[in-house]
Amino acid sequence: MFQWLHAAFVWVQQYIIGVPIYVAGPVMIVVGALDSSLLSLPEINDYLVIMRCAGDPKSAFYFPLFAAAGSVLGCTVLYSIVRRGGQAVLRRRFRAEHIQRVERAYARYGFLAIAIPAILPPPMPFKIFVATAGAMEYPRWKFMLTVMIARSLRYFVEGALAVFYGEAVAVFLKENGPYVVSIVATLVLIGIVIYAIFLRPRKTVMEQVDETTEAVAGSAKTERIEETP
Repeated sequence: MFQWLHAAFVWVQQYIIGVPIYVAGPVMIVVGALDSSLLSLPEINDYLVIMRCAGDPKSAFYFPLFAAAGSVLGCTVLYSIVRRGGQAVLRRRFRAEHIQRVERAYARYGFLAIAIPAILPPPMPFKIFVATAGAMEYPRWKFMLTVMIARSLRYFVEGALAVFYGEAVAVFLKENGPYVVSIVATLVLIGIVIYAIFLRPRKTVMEQVDETTEAVAGSAKTERIEETP
């Protein structure tokens, strides 16, 4: 039933690997946009980046940007659709309990709630984070910038690994995707805990110092005004 889809994937893969960059780049943007918006082409961006960089090591310096740009374009389309439709569109597509978890992640971690899923490789779900950002009216420019940076980092790492290890990187991700996601997520969680324990208190102290300084300055200013005849 889906033989035509497999054949199309093989054709696109061979096409992007073999054609010049001025053709492969725009095609990669289109594929990335389709995958990140309304269609679902699991792992295709990662595989195409890996295959291209493995066959043409020089492209590892710039080809991942085309994949990242396509992903941003597609995510922005989905973000805009859900933002216009609101919670009704969001709840028709995703389960309520999953939406609540993502909303709590946004409330607690801010931009990290979109950055971390964008960096993690498959099978980490991502579209629910994009759609929830739209429903919550997360700032558009901040959303696009976060996705661009996170996706670029992911694809550049995959491209660099493909240069050294070849197409085996794609096989490794396919066979060990859940383990990679678990390891990276654990490391990120440890980083967040360290940040919360050691960095946030310092920031709180500095904020208190600033507030105290402003209060003292305001009090002194008020006293000078009152003393003025």
